[in-house]
Amino acid sequence: MFTEIGYNFVAQAPPITTFRAGAQNAPPYFGFVLHRILFPFANGKTFLFCYDSLMDNRYVIYVRKSSEQEERQALSIASQFRELEEYAAKEQLQIVASFEEARTARETGRTVFGEMLGLIMKGEADGILSWHPDRLARNAVDGGQIIHLLDCGKLKDLRFPTMTFDNSPNGKFILQIAFGQSKYYTDALSENVKRGIRQKLKRGEWSWKAPTGYLNNPHTRNIDIDPEKAPIIREAFRLYATGDYTLDAIKDFFATKGFRSRTNKVMAKASIQTLLKNPIHCGLMQVNGELHEGSFKPLISKELFDQCQQVMKNRGKTKHRRNHDFPFVGWLKCAECDCSITCQRQKGHHYYHCTKKKGPCPTAHYLREEKILEQARKIVEQLSLPDDWADNMLRELDKKEIRSKSDHRAAVQHLKNERQKYEKKLEDLLDLRLESTITNDEYLGKKNQLVSKKVDLEQKIARAERNHCEWLEPCRQMIVRSKEAKSLLHTENLQEIPTLLKQAGLNWALKENAVQYEAKIGWRVLRASPERRDWWATADLNCRPRHYQCRALTIRLRRTVAQHVLQKFSTLSRFQESFSCSRIFHILACHFVH
Repeated sequence: MFTEIGYNFVAQAPPITTFRAGAQNAPPYFGFVLHRILFPFANGKTFLFCYDSLMDNRYVIYVRKSSEQEERQALSIASQFRELEEYAAKEQLQIVASFEEARTARETGRTVFGEMLGLIMKGEADGILSWHPDRLARNAVDGGQIIHLLDCGKLKDLRFPTMTFDNSPNGKFILQIAFGQSKYYTDALSENVKRGIRQKLKRGEWSWKAPTGYLNNPHTRNIDIDPEKAPIIREAFRLYATGDYTLDAIKDFFATKGFRSRTNKVMAKASIQTLLKNPIHCGLMQVNGELHEGSFKPLISKELFDQCQQVMKNRGKTKHRRNHDFPFVGWLKCAECDCSITCQRQKGHHYYHCTKKKGPCPTAHYLREEKILEQARKIVEQLSLPDDWADNMLRELDKKEIRSKSDHRAAVQHLKNERQKYEKKLEDLLDLRLESTITNDEYLGKKNQLVSKKVDLEQKIARAERNHCEWLEPCRQMIVRSKEAKSLLHTENLQEIPTLLKQAGLNWALKENAVQYEAKIGWRVLRASPERRDWWATADLNCRPRHYQCRALTIRLRRTVAQHVLQKFSTLSRFQESFSCSRIFHILACHFVH
């Protein structure tokens, strides 16, 4: 009998197989896996009996990692391949294909996993070799497909280096338990992570990668303002809030500053719109449509963010596209009929005139752009401050800030009381939701409104405690703009001139070839100065170039200026409490007298 079995063993032909990597170096033993068994006989002799099992099962290797990002779990795929190839070489498994995937198994619809099952259903493979059952499935649908293929006989075997499986009712039961454990582990981990994120949101901490303009702080587990990108983003918000800059203009502004996103790419137009609409820059975190108050320092104020959203909302309306770039269109209106002033090109020159959309207009004059530019530059010169004067005013503002620390305690306390009212409203709203008195949509809508108002109050409180007087910062900004206005007298970008003038005045109109306007509080003091504010153009015996130096003024002229300013302030006494810029100019006028 032994001779006959040996003859059959030798007569078998090796199957045609294809091995990968380490498996191809393993000896095939003519296509058989040899097993050695010792049989003792009654005569005391022992014979070595060798039998074989044909390598008729064809296996595919399947490796997977959960993250699609290359930097995460970078060694997971390579280590799985190495272990599985060594296991295949040791067990003499025939490998016909290998599949690699970087997607989570918690959700259905994996493309590579579907291709592997399609290969098995076509009969081109009989088994799967994977590291663990959780590499194959972490959901009931994918796990059910594998067990269904085992029941149909299309999938004959599963091999795992970490556990043993046999294609039997007991083996399939154990496999189903392994799939269930994998799903339970994923679900429990998801709930734990969500609970941690909810607690961090309640503390006002950001749980994800920092958005553009912020940096992740590994020590506080929160985000901090990026000292390099934050000033550029803050300036972009300020420019867009003026309404004179489109998304394309903001894109050009970022390009001139060399600004890049957090992925070191040039900001696209859609990315800029997303950045300007992200409430995280004003201290609000929006997660799944719900707003949460952040504990990190906001990049901009809530007022500036709301202004940008209003501008973006208004820009959504359909407007006529201009074919030419006229710098003063959209700035002036006709003083007679209140229609807009438009422009047209004739013989290489730009002529501005009334649109007459409301009917016939008595003004039929056409004014060339050079005439308007000349008047605009004169207005800019009137609203400009000498450098020394501006520096003295800024120093006086700093002194005023120190002296006014105790003046705003009552205002701060009032704001804190308002904040407590909103906190009480949020608690009452939550009670209504827990009692199912209101729906979830009603709860989220009302909560977002209350949180937005509460954050607005928080920033006002912080600004009041930091600056002590809310009028100091607007006044300081006005002085700085007035100091920098002199640079517009020689600028080549004429669109910058209307941008400044819109900040300084209202109701800009064109009447009888003359530009008229109403100066805003603070700016009207500069406009009402004697001799149309040509303080630095006073004749002097010293031969110096025409420059803005207040030291060129005589003592007599300084007293005249101060007396004129005091006279103007006497007519604006009712504004002295409400409008801080007028008060500070009053103080500085007295300062220049002395």
